[in-house]
Amino acid sequence: MLIRVEIPIDAPGIDALLRRSFHGNGEADLVKDLREDGLLTLGVVATDEEGQIVGYAAFSPVAVAGEELQWVGLAPLAVDEAYRGQGLAKKLVYEGLDSLNEFGYAAVVTLGEAALYQRFGFVPAAQFGLRCAWPDTEAHFLIHPLADDALNGVSGLVEYHERFNRAF
Repeated sequence: MLIRVEIPIDAPGIDALLRRSFHGNGEADLVKDLREDGLLTLGVVATDEEGQIVGYAAFSPVAVAGEELQWVGLAPLAVDEAYRGQGLAKKLVYEGLDSLNEFGYAAVVTLGEAALYQRFGFVPAAQFGLRCAWPDTEAHFLIHPLADDALNGVSGLVEYHERFNRAF
């Protein structure tokens, strides 16, 4: 298993994985649109022995209370069904967090299964006065600070790109 940053030739394999992993085409279309608009901050892939894409994590910019603060959102995260339960999601997320930290990003937010993301070091964003635009998501909206001062004086609405609203 190889974990690495995505390269342009990976796009069809990522698209196929996302279409297999999620009901509907929302996630696949979202990633395609973000990539075409230059809004993918980072994509991390896992490939099997034959070079097929079997895991993917996407990171794209978010604004906090209307400001750009070097924060990104993690979404989507996908692992091929045959490879689930083997720690691959954790490896993808950690590779992404390490790379983003090296590039000077301050924090990563995500909206998803709290128990899963808390195993990766994410904590509820609400405890820092942060929320996302979608209703009834407080328990599932999480943050992973990368910089020591990432949360100093920051609170309010965390906004994903408008493409996320159209995708779901």
